[in-house]
Amino acid sequence: MINVTVFVDSEHHYSGIELSGHAGYADDHQEGQELVCSAVSALTLNMANSVEHFTDDRFAAEQDEETGYFRFTFSGDVSPEAALLMNSLVFGLQDIEEAYGKPYITIRFKEV
Repeated sequence: MINVTVFVDSEHHYSGIELSGHAGYADDHQEGQELVCSAVSALTLNMANSVEHFTDDRFAAEQDEETGYFRFTFSGDVSPEAALLMNSLVFGLQDIEEAYGKPYITIRFKEV
């Protein structure tokens, strides 16, 4: 299962995201696992690459492909462009969660 934690500030603006796990590592392989994992990876990496290439926002990122771990946090103020990219990511992840749900992905929000 992919566990997603979206970090929000006191004003409910997204300040980062952390993901861990793989949808395809369940003991009983089910159709859709690879699709979920691929979609989550594509959305997440596209957001991080877009923030890097299209904004001047500062951030820290770390990943471990083997465990499926990825963490992305803004290091300062978040520009409107980066906020839009984060909003788009969370929207896409919520759509995946709605379509495929719990054995594949869960999303929680954590105030930091």
